[in-house]
This record gives sequence, C-alpha cells and structure tokens, in this order.
Amino acid sequence: MQAPGLIAEILQLKERRNAVILAHSYQRPELQDVADFVGDSLALARQAQQAKCDVIVFCGVHFMAETACILNPSRTVLIPDAEASCSLEASCPADELAAFLQANREKNYYVIAYINCSIGVKALADVIVTSGNAQQIVEAAPSDRPILFVPDENLGAWVAEKTGRSMTLWHGSCHVHRLFTRDQILQAKQQYPDAEVVCHPECREVVRLLADHICSTEKMIHYCRQSAAKRFIIVTENGILHRLRKLVPEKEFIPISTSTCGCAECEFMKLNTLEKLRNCLRDFAPVVSLPEELRLRALAPLQRMLELSRS
Repeated sequence: MQAPGLIAEILQLKERRNAVILAHSYQRPELQDVADFVGDSLALARQAQQAKCDVIVFCGVHFMAETACILNPSRTVLIPDAEASCSLEASCPADELAAFLQANREKNYYVIAYINCSIGVKALADVIVTSGNAQQIVEAAPSDRPILFVPDENLGAWVAEKTGRSMTLWHGSCHVHRLFTRDQILQAKQQYPDAEVVCHPECREVVRLLADHICSTEKMIHYCRQSAAKRFIIVTENGILHRLRKLVPEKEFIPISTSTCGCAECEFMKLNTLEKLRNCLRDFAPVVSLPEELRLRALAPLQRMLELSRS
C-alpha cells in the first residue's frame, strides 16, 4: 500500500481505537508526521497523561513505552515493533545493578538513573533524570550520600562537570553517540566555519569540548530558534533533523555524515515503520504490560524527579 493510503488507514484505526500516537524525535520522518505528538520520551509520556484516549501507541524504543505504561496505568500501551530495544538500556541490566548495590551496600549510594533505562533499573533508583533536568536534580541530591549515576557515563561526566558533584559512573553509553569522533567534528567545522556545533551530552568528552552548545534534543529546538546563527552542525541521532527543519525552516542543519559515521542513525529506532504502526493498531499488538508491584516501585523515582523539576 502506498503511503497516502497507509496513512489514511492509520488515522481511521486511530480514531476507532481512540488512540494517541507518540513519536520520538529520532523516529523516521513519516512516523513523526503522522504522530499526534513528537518529542523526547518523558515529554511524550506526560503528553499522553493529558490526552483523552484509551490507547497509547509509542513509536520509539521499548523503555520509552515502559515509561508511558508507568505513568499511564489505565491505558493500553502499544509499540509498533517489540524488538525496538536500546543499547544504552542494555548496558545496565537490572540484575547487575542490583548485585553492584548489594556488594557495595555499606556505601549507601544515592542512585540517579537516566530515564534511558529499563523499568527494573528505574525501580532500583532513588530518582530519575533526563538530559534536560539532570543538572538540577544532581544539584539537589543529598550531600551526605555518595551518588551512583547510571547508565550513561558520558552524560554523567558532563553533569559532574556542570555541578561539581563527585559521582560514581556506571560504564554504559549509547552506541550512536559514542562513535562520534573529534576528527569528524573538526572536519565539519572546517567545511562549515560559520556553523555552530550543537551536541547531545551523551557524546564523549572529546566531542563535547568542540561544541558551541550542549543540550538535550528538546533544548536543541529552542537553542536553534533563539541563536543568531544560520547554520548548525547537529551532533546526535539524525532523526532530529526532520523536526528541526520543520520547526526552524529558515535555518540550515548539517548532520555528521553517515559516510564517515555509521552511528548517525539508531537501527533500533528505525525498526518502527508506518506498516508496523498500522499493524499494531489493527491487531492491537504488541502490548506493553508491566507487573503492578514493579510499576509502582519505578513510579516513585519518576514522581520524585517531577517534584524536584517543579521546585
């Protein structure tokens, strides 16, 4: 079926199911265009809380659909491809974190978990953070307990630099951001000397040091709108380029070329397609379901984050 007919079928199924379609900023452009809301994982889960719907279809990776489940227990949550996993989530298995905490229980770690983790890791955390609010929440962490930051060591190192807080960092990272290199950024800056480099904090320090601005995907939109620059070198997953070009059409956005960096697209994010979105609405599967006891344990640190973010 051609895209127009497929999109029409998706919209009909969405209405029949009383569903809301959420798409992460790293999703395929056609999924972003058919979605009701596009953004980062937490913003989307919170948008769903406000929507009058029975069903949430989360076009993203599995931990994002889990987060939507945690915050929306009365709704059915679907994901177009159940195999859409995350290398960062996989770098911190819940059983390994539990074993580490047990082996180091005398340290009484205050566990700060980046939202890009499994429900099992969230349930072990004291508080959750996003790349947008991590600095604020780390600054508010208890001063009498050592901090363990999981799972992203690059984000954790950047937050430690910003806050001056000493933290033990879990050795995890995103395969997309980890493989950007200093030489790629220097080459792009040489080719586009008038462009500002905007970088995600999940990148390694050697890359962050070359950036004009470091921020979350959501804050990239705001920064590029407000900056006087007309060109930007975007150092994150290439899916964000579609959204930037739609929302800030008067400016130019340059990716780090996939010819020099095969990591510029996340193959897990791109598992979701229009056909799979249609199928999951039609077949009412795959459904993301969570044990209630585990959901409640994971909800507590998420709520703590939301409280601290409002303060």
